[in-house]
Amino acid sequence: MSDNLIYDENILIDLEATDKNDALSQISDLLERNGFVKASFKEAVIDREANYATGLPTHFCSVAIPHTDIVHVIHPTISVAVLKNEVSFVEMGSFDQETEVKIIFMLAVNKSDDQLVLLQQLMQIFQSEEKLKKILNAKQSTEIAQLMKQFLAVQ
Repeated sequence: MSDNLIYDENILIDLEATDKNDALSQISDLLERNGFVKASFKEAVIDREANYATGLPTHFCSVAIPHTDIVHVIHPTISVAVLKNEVSFVEMGSFDQETEVKIIFMLAVNKSDDQLVLLQQLMQIFQSEEKLKKILNAKQSTEIAQLMKQFLAVQ
C-alpha cells in the first residue's frame, strides 16, 4: 500500500505558515492543485483538526498528522511539510494543550483501513529521532520522498 502514496510534488520544505490553519490550507491547496483531493478537502481537514487535534510531541520535534474523511480524496497520498517556523497545534487527545509542530504529515487516503495501517506505520517513524532528523535535515523534496518510501517499506 505505502509504495504509491509518496509523490515529490506533494512535499513541501520550509513552508511559511502563520498558524495551523494557514499550514493546513496551503497543503490542502497543493494536494488539490496536484489532483489528489477534492475542493471540499481543505475545509473538511481544518474542521476535523478543530474537533480532533492531531499534534503529537515526540522526543525530537512535534509533528501533526491531519486527515479527514475518505470522501474528500481522489487519489491517496501523504503530504509531508517541513515548516520554516513551528506552528501551534493542539495535542492529540487534548482540548487545550498545545505543541509547537515542525513537521506535518497530511494523510489523504480513500480507504479507512489504509488510514489505520498508515497511522501505525507513521508512529514507527515518530518514535525514531534519527528518522525525524533525516526528514528535517533534507534539502530537497525528492530526498524526503525517498526517505518516506524507505521508512514506510521497512515494517
